[in-house]
Amino acid sequence: MKLQGQIVDIENKRIYKGEISVEGGQIVSINEKDHDATNYILPGFVDAHIHIESSMLVPSEFAKMAVVHGTVATVSDPHEIANVLGVEGVKFMIENGKKVPFKFNFGAPSCVPATTFESAGATINSDDIKTLLESDDIKYLAEMMNYPGVIFDDDEVLKKIAWAKHYNKPVDGHAPGVVGEKLDKYISAGIYTDHESFTFEEGQEKLQKGMKILIREGSAAKNFEALIGLAPEHFENMMFCSDDKHPDDLLIGHINQLCARAVKKGVDLFKVLQMACLNPVKHYNLDVGQLKVGDAADFIVLEDLSEFRTLQTYINGELVFDQGKSLMPTVAFENLNNFHCDAKTVSEFKIPSSAKEIRVIEALEGQLITNAIIEKATIENGNLVSNTETDILKMAVVNRYQNQPPALAFIKNFGLKEGAIAASVGHDSHNIVVVGVSDEAICKAVNLIIKHKGGVCAVSTSEEKIVPLPVAGIMSDQDGETIGNAYAELDEMAKTLGSTLKAPYMTLSFMALLVIPSLKLSDKGLFDGTGFKFVDLEVFS
Repeated sequence: MKLQGQIVDIENKRIYKGEISVEGGQIVSINEKDHDATNYILPGFVDAHIHIESSMLVPSEFAKMAVVHGTVATVSDPHEIANVLGVEGVKFMIENGKKVPFKFNFGAPSCVPATTFESAGATINSDDIKTLLESDDIKYLAEMMNYPGVIFDDDEVLKKIAWAKHYNKPVDGHAPGVVGEKLDKYISAGIYTDHESFTFEEGQEKLQKGMKILIREGSAAKNFEALIGLAPEHFENMMFCSDDKHPDDLLIGHINQLCARAVKKGVDLFKVLQMACLNPVKHYNLDVGQLKVGDAADFIVLEDLSEFRTLQTYINGELVFDQGKSLMPTVAFENLNNFHCDAKTVSEFKIPSSAKEIRVIEALEGQLITNAIIEKATIENGNLVSNTETDILKMAVVNRYQNQPPALAFIKNFGLKEGAIAASVGHDSHNIVVVGVSDEAICKAVNLIIKHKGGVCAVSTSEEKIVPLPVAGIMSDQDGETIGNAYAELDEMAKTLGSTLKAPYMTLSFMALLVIPSLKLSDKGLFDGTGFKFVDLEVFS
């Protein structure tokens, strides 16, 4: 195969007319040659940190959508399915991903469960980590979310890191708000990446101390605006990632969107492309071509270098996307799940109380972090209830692995005026998370999820809508376009019910993620992510 275009040589910072020759999936020559082609040829994009499960698609279906936007590879942490199904879930992701040409690079999930303060469906200990890291299919130790365990020398945490060092595989970081001496200790353990910086100053300190910073722009957590100013000086140690990307957003774009935004911000084109195409390959030692002779023929053809609209995507010399059509195959797979709880009753969501004030989770637009605030309690008939006027709504987390009483709390900024929204996508243990205006609506939404053994849903007094997720309760068995459109309709219903959040379900899914401060809710209770301890809902002065 020979392909002509304007060759984008990122490392040497030049663009020239040329021709690429490919044989046996490899680039055998790149020559300057005059021609009339105006399209641009460059290495494919790499998402440097993503949980494929958050797209609600199995890997093979995710790949179909990603190649449309010029993505040829991902650095993928399968800890979502691992928290549901353990090592069996990790193997499912690897095997399903192998059935398509896309280059998934899976890590060994380091924190399953993420903490001891929640109920997950499985455990992956240091012995399991050793077994996983022995495999060539596992490229790194995935994000070490238990940063207190690193800082305070938890034996099991240090064993996992030690096995990664033994097999000479990178250790991914996760250190939201960790700075100063604590950051020094975290880095000294051998952790050199972080995708959780949410301020310029935090990212700058981590870069200055030798870490590589990933600019994350997902469906809920959006740190591009805060961190892109670091790119002109620190581009050699920065990458782009989405972390969590819902299917409706993936229909629209991927890493190509971040490239376009960065260029519009005035960041040098070659610096942007180094972050998007080269740095992840070098840091994680990926088998992904960088548009060099002898490399795998992993490259893309773009219409322009401003909007980064993809015309063609090649992986190992195979054309996998062409002029608007994904050429990835559809593959068969068996659904697997872990869902064992019975329907709930309205009475289980009542909170008898005489408190005048309560602790409230304040959700923040575009952030995984929350604030812990104290608000006036609303009591009816001796029970704490939602207040739509003040936008303080009842929230519950329901254990989906066994029958237990729901954990109950209150949350601000969801904006619902009617009904409830719920999901069995609840990072990281993936219990059922729900927010609603009444106990009846909350119970109705939870039972809809239980009936389908997984999904995301919205209910009102007159309507109920669900996107079933039968694969581990977190992924669909349908194609990406179908799920993307169905999810977009569900998102619209949540906003019709009053939600003011841009991505209400993505935000909802992180309200049980205890390792991100400040106040969250697990199936075991209200949790202070700063002090790493449970706290009371009621406040008595």
